[in-house]
This record gives sequence, C-alpha cells and structure tokens, in this order.
Amino acid sequence: MKDVKHSKAKRSEEITSKYFAFLDIHIEEVANGKVTDFLEINQIAQLLHVSHTHLSDTIQQATGHHPCHFYDLKIIEKTKQLLIQTDLSIAGIAKKLTYDPSNFSKFFKSWTGNTPGNFRKENQK
Repeated sequence: MKDVKHSKAKRSEEITSKYFAFLDIHIEEVANGKVTDFLEINQIAQLLHVSHTHLSDTIQQATGHHPCHFYDLKIIEKTKQLLIQTDLSIAGIAKKLTYDPSNFSKFFKSWTGNTPGNFRKENQK
C-alpha cells in the first residue's frame, strides 16, 4: 500500500512538473510567434497524455490552485518581462499574446493591481 501511495505521489509530481514546463515553452512560443494561439487546458492535457479532469485534479491537489491560475500567472510574468525589456506598445504586447487590447489592461490589472502602462513606468531603468 505504501508503494502505491508513493507511486501516485511521484506521478502527481511528474504531471505537475510537466505541466509547468509545458506552459513555459508554450507561452514563449506564442510570444515569439511560433504558435498563433494559446492552447486550452484540455488540449494541454491531451499533449501530456492525461485527461483534462486528471490534469485539473492533480494540479489542484498539488498546488491548491486550478491549472488556469498558473496559465494566467505565467502569461502575466511574460507580460511583465515584455513591458520591462521591450519598447513594444501595450497594444502590441496584447496582440503578441493573442489578447484583445481593450481587455488586456483589465486582465493585467486584475492580477497585478496596476495597469500595464503604470507597471512599465514604475519599472523602467
């Protein structure tokens, strides 16, 4: 019985690790234009060879958050990087990350408490 629990724990860690690694690569590919759209969680699950439910349950149990939470969080991290390291307009960053520019600022502010423009001003060197 102990081996079964250990095996499930290792599998859970493996799925979680693969999910985070996939997100890092996928978001970078979208930002670089190699991929035109963000995948949905069910598509990611399929690529990771697990069901959507199993992926969601595993990430939720391992982290306390739904997979979408980390997807959005990593998109916000990429946005911050682009705001600080590039001269792209906010609308350009939104489009690069496949967002409608009019909704992008709301999305960013809901995560950071700040608008993209204010974030950029506060973090310019």
